[in-house]
This record gives sequence, C-alpha cells and structure tokens, in this order.
Amino acid sequence: MKKEFTLILLLFFTLTSFANNKKSQRSSLEKIEQDTVFLKKYSDALTTLYNRHLGVLDSLNNDSVQARNIELEPRFYRLFVPLAYYYSPIADAYNPKWKPLGIQKQGYPLDELFPIDKNAFNQTERINHIVNKALLYTYLRYPDLVVNFEDNITKQSIYRVEETEELKPKTSVIKLFKPEPMSNHVEKVQVTIQKPNFWVNYGTGSMQFTQNYISDNWYNGGESTNSVLMNLQLFANYNDQQKIQFDNTFEAKIGFNTVSSDTIRPYRINTDLLRLSSKLGLKAASNWYYTISGEFTTQFFKNYSTNSRNLKSSFLAPANFNLSIGMDYKINKKKLTLSVVMSPAAYNMKYVGNDKVNETSYGLKEGETFLHDVGSKLLTNMKWTMFPSVTWESRLYYFTSYKKVEAEWENTFNFVLNRYLSTKLFFHGRFDDGVTRRPGKSYFQFKELLSFGINYAW
Repeated sequence: MKKEFTLILLLFFTLTSFANNKKSQRSSLEKIEQDTVFLKKYSDALTTLYNRHLGVLDSLNNDSVQARNIELEPRFYRLFVPLAYYYSPIADAYNPKWKPLGIQKQGYPLDELFPIDKNAFNQTERINHIVNKALLYTYLRYPDLVVNFEDNITKQSIYRVEETEELKPKTSVIKLFKPEPMSNHVEKVQVTIQKPNFWVNYGTGSMQFTQNYISDNWYNGGESTNSVLMNLQLFANYNDQQKIQFDNTFEAKIGFNTVSSDTIRPYRINTDLLRLSSKLGLKAASNWYYTISGEFTTQFFKNYSTNSRNLKSSFLAPANFNLSIGMDYKINKKKLTLSVVMSPAAYNMKYVGNDKVNETSYGLKEGETFLHDVGSKLLTNMKWTMFPSVTWESRLYYFTSYKKVEAEWENTFNFVLNRYLSTKLFFHGRFDDGVTRRPGKSYFQFKELLSFGINYAW
C-alpha cells in the first residue's frame, strides 16, 4: 500500500511538472506569435507609408518602375528616422480622453450658422496619435533600439548652404579685345564751352474755308460766296533768364472771297495784313520790365471798291509805324500768357505812298504823305487756354494823341478738333475818329468771320 501511494504521488508531480512545462511553452509561443504579428503589422505599415509617400523615388533609381505622382507626407517622419525618445508619445498616453458628463462641452448655435471644416485638423491629430502609439509600443518592447533624444535633435542647427551656379559665357568677351599698351604720352585736352541758346523760335499756320451757296431764284434773294483765309505767325523770342527779354513777331493774313455782285473782278480781298513787332525789356521787378517797343503795319495787295476801279488801299498805302517807351507787365503760366505794355510816351507815324489812294480817308490832309502824332499807348496781348480744345487769343491796341483816338480789339477763338483741324471764330472791332467820317456812318467798325480748316503749329 505504501508503494502504491508513493507511485501515485510521483505520477502526480510528474504530470503537474509536465503541465507547467506545457503551459510555459504555450506562453512563450503566444509571446513569439504576438511579437511576430506586431512586427508584421509594423513592417506592413511602414511599407504602406513608404509606397504612399516615398515610392515615387523608386522611379528615379529604376527605369523599369513607372513614375507615380505621389503626395509627400512629412508627418510620418519619426517612423523612418533613427529612433529617438520623444515627449509626445508619453504625454499622449497619459492624457485622459474622457470628461465627466456634467462638464461636457456644449455646442453653440454659432457652429451651426458658421460651420468650419475640421477634417484637415482631425487628420493631423489622428496621424500624430498613430505615430505616438507606435513609438510608445517600441519604447516598451525594444528600448535598445533608441539611439537619440528629442532635446538633442532640437539643439541641432539647421544645415543650409547657398549654392550659386556660375554662368560662363560661351565666348569670352575679353578675348575679342586686345589690351592696348600703356603710354606715358598725354595729349592736350581741348575744352569746348557751349553757351546756352536763349532764343526760342516757333510758329503757327492755318488755312480756313467758308462756303455759302444761294440759288438765283431764292425767295428773298442773296449771293453765293466762297472764301479762304490764310494766316501765318512766326515768333523769335530771346530770354536770358535774368534781366533781358527780346520778343519779335511776324504776322501775315490774307483772305479772298467771291462776290457775284462785282462784275469787274471774280474775287475780292477781304483780309490783308502784314505786321512786324519788336519789344525789348529790361527786368525791373518780379513781373515788370522797362520796355521799348516798335510796330510796323501795312498790307500786301491792292484793294478796290465793289464795281469800281477806284483804288482804296495798297502796299505801304497806308503804312503805320509806332514807337513807344514804358513798362511791361508779364504773366507766363501754363494756361495763361499775358503782356500789358503801358507807354506814356509814344510816337505814331502814318504813311500813304500811292498817289491813287485817297490819303484823306486815313486822316492825312490832301496832298500830304506823312502824318505824325505823339501821345500815349496801351498794348495788351493775351493767350488763354480755356479748355484743352478751346483757346482764346486777344489783342487790344489803344493810341491817343489827346486830339484823336485810334483803337483796335482783335479776338480769335480757336476750337481744336485734332492736331490739324480746327474751327475759328474771329471778331475785330476798330475805332478811329481821326479819319473822315462818311455821312450817316459811325467811327466804329466791326468785322467777324467763322471758318473751318487746317491748323498747324511747330
């Protein structure tokens, strides 16, 4: 009986030991299987991440691999670099993901009114959580693989090298030129002094036309007319920008018109003017100049009365010459140019050099050729650009010998259509009480002209 009990105990301990060995072997196998599964999952995850974000590099090393447009994803970089201890996996593991029910964050109506797409933020959070979880598992199971710390990584300086590629010319320019030998011979330098040109020369020219047609049987009569007016102005002005100004002007006007009522001539001269003027000024103050001025006026052609051979005027018949001394007030701005000459001492001479012209019509006594007057004069010239396309030019002349008065006021409104075409409206009023007045006529004379034509300035 004692032997049987001993055999039973021995068998029990043998079976127990065998069972423990089996259980230990089974635990080891389970651990190996778990590690194998983890390593396989980890390897598969790395392979998936590699193929998704870095597989495009295979086409650079192997021509047989087709190139793929793979989006780069830097948020998984901690899984591919040498393993290091990071703070975020530990912090993520000990961060509670739950809150008491009473303090759960309540939603606001603002989130419904103005919804925000948070997918991009949630995706980054999920990726960081996955990476932190993988790193924490590796820290616990394979701590011997860790080779660095996060503090050492952040202390490293950024490596940056500026690379500049030197562009070399295909053909060296220096080789095209042979250097000249050094010479100690120094030539004399000729200095040329160029004086400033204080003269300003410019001019304007125009040719204007008017046309009027009336049939012979027009119910209230009238005459058809055609007219042309040519105008030329030349200017030569000197200004030394300090004291002296010298202005010179040449002006010529010639106008013709057809008059059917004149049976002797097919056309008549309605405008004829030749005028030369000069003005020398010495600066006295800001806009004031001591001035001596002269002006000569006559006409080019002979002019007759309608249906008559009586000569009314011709070249130098009459001719006016005026010389004066006084003060000149000037304004020269962008849109306004003004000159007012006030001469308390002025000399005026009138000359009629054709015997066929009636000299008494111009204030001369019968049989005389010259008429001399001494008095005072006022001469005003203005040019005002009222609008970019409208210009007003005005000239006012007034002379008195204290026995008679001679005055003229010329106004030209130039409506510019473009650089070459314009329409002009001309008013010319004149007063002279020194001539013989016709019965029933006034000393005041007036002329007006509206025309269209070519206008050019240089």
